[in-house]
Amino acid sequence: MKEVFKTCQVFKVDMAGSVVTYSELKTMLASHNIQLFDVRNPDEYQAGQIPQAINVPLDNLEESLQLSPELFEQRFEVKAPTKADDNIVFHCRSGIRSTRALSIAHQLGFSK
Repeated sequence: MKEVFKTCQVFKVDMAGSVVTYSELKTMLASHNIQLFDVRNPDEYQAGQIPQAINVPLDNLEESLQLSPELFEQRFEVKAPTKADDNIVFHCRSGIRSTRALSIAHQLGFSK
């Protein structure tokens, strides 16, 4: 996992807008207490990703977060996040897209 951090310069924010540190992310991944969404483009994701990260490109995020739970699971092969979840983390390369993803999620009512 550390290699991905070096090559992707990962920047992560949680729903509270806090930056998630490498140590915190490692703990969350180990305990499976995270919904990690990689909001980079598919080609960036294919070049290297964090295990358990789901690629939902920023351009598709708003539409994706509004899918029914069934359609979300069908499209991304994971349980859909809910507005009550407090373990959602967005990440990208430099922080611009993850911050924008957080704003989109907040506008849709995801706030924990």
